[in-house]
Amino acid sequence: MGSVTPELSERINHLVTREFELDGTAITPDSDLYNDLGLDSLDAIDLVVALEKTFGFKVEEGAARKVRRMGQLYEFVAERVA
Repeated sequence: MGSVTPELSERINHLVTREFELDGTAITPDSDLYNDLGLDSLDAIDLVVALEKTFGFKVEEGAARKVRRMGQLYEFVAERVA
């Protein structure tokens, strides 16, 4: 199981803010990707593609569906880049 480091969470925050043109100060571990940050189902696909390109891993189909909050996203990525 991976460990979420401050550097990793910062890289993910930067990716999300850049990819979806969001205000970085609005992002916290408790931020809901859909309700708080305004992502939709198409954005979720774009996010998976961006994560795969940035971190060099393949997301199994359906694996990211349970990820709703930024903190869960940090854990999701940490588990795959460890």
